[in-house]
Amino acid sequence: MFDINEIIPEGFCLKCDGCCRFTSDDSAWFGRLLKEEEKKISKDRFRPIPNKKDNNFLCAFLRIDDNKCKIYKTRPFECRLYPFLLARDAKTGKIFLALDRNCPFAGQNLKNAEFKKYTEYLSALFKTPDFAKLIKSNPQVIQSYQGVLNLAELTNETK
Repeated sequence: MFDINEIIPEGFCLKCDGCCRFTSDDSAWFGRLLKEEEKKISKDRFRPIPNKKDNNFLCAFLRIDDNKCKIYKTRPFECRLYPFLLARDAKTGKIFLALDRNCPFAGQNLKNAEFKKYTEYLSALFKTPDFAKLIKSNPQVIQSYQGVLNLAELTNETK
């Protein structure tokens, strides 16, 4: 499994009710599993489920009563990467390290030096041969998102 350092403290996420919630069951925002993760996490279990109370969909691993992830320590790569995303520009096909501007932590920290340094760390990491291979062998983790901030181009290859 590929490991990445994370910048957002777990406690910050527990106070937020933004991620892990989706407007549809086929939302681009719902994480995709790496091929390696599919062996550990069943695709049938890793899916959005209807939430009639708020008329949306929730990750099946989100405990709504305390806002905790049932598999936090072993959650999928894309969940660990969030609010950073691997995004494909729909017009050019280029792949970017992008940021979901709706994440409160990202909004509060976007301009600070530590956040910028972390962005540089991720950008460099995704350009390494191992991560380039990860991206190439797992195209499902690259989505086109609305309203994200493209931070760094990772490749100029198109599909």
